[in-house]
Amino acid sequence: MSIPPRRPSPSAQDGPPASRRMPRRLVQLLAGLVLYGFSMGLLVRAQLGVIPWDVLHQGLAGRLGLSMGTVVIGLSLLLLLLWIPLRERPGIGTLANAVVVGLALDATLALLPPVEAMPLQVVLVVAGVALNAVATAAYIGVHLGPGPRDGLMTGLVRRTGGSVRVVRTSIEAVVVLAGWLLGGTVGLGTVLYALAIGPLVQPLMPRLSVRLDR
Repeated sequence: MSIPPRRPSPSAQDGPPASRRMPRRLVQLLAGLVLYGFSMGLLVRAQLGVIPWDVLHQGLAGRLGLSMGTVVIGLSLLLLLLWIPLRERPGIGTLANAVVVGLALDATLALLPPVEAMPLQVVLVVAGVALNAVATAAYIGVHLGPGPRDGLMTGLVRRTGGSVRVVRTSIEAVVVLAGWLLGGTVGLGTVLYALAIGPLVQPLMPRLSVRLDR
């Protein structure tokens, strides 16, 4: 009776679980970031108020004569410089977030014209907030690094000892005020996003988070 060859263990044959799941993680990351930019575009075209950071993006874009996507990318890169004193470490997802979201936003705005009818505007706002929640859970769930704005928040939380709620609220209040003063749009979409995004993302996270330990 011959002895069958010894089969390599799963870890030796396929690599660590995180490595085996990398293709799925990269696909989900890209899809999540594209969807994030698309959802931002829906809120812009609804003209009923944009998400807090986009109030600043929109205001800067108008003042500088640049596209919103270009401003998103430029500001993302500037925020990454603030990570240095905060000792935050970017990942693949961080760098992808800095570029892909802005490109997807500009593509959406190029394809989708502004909407004037109120019922359709409301539909775009609701769809934009809902899709943004899915996109947020998708790109966070791959564990490849936080976005530039999320990393700023977590870095400040760690350095100041403040709570996530207080730090995030403070940052978003500042960017909304600055963006509004620059001409950004604050309205129904801004308020709905601020109230709904947390409750929407929370139940989606377990469903879209990639398990790295098996």
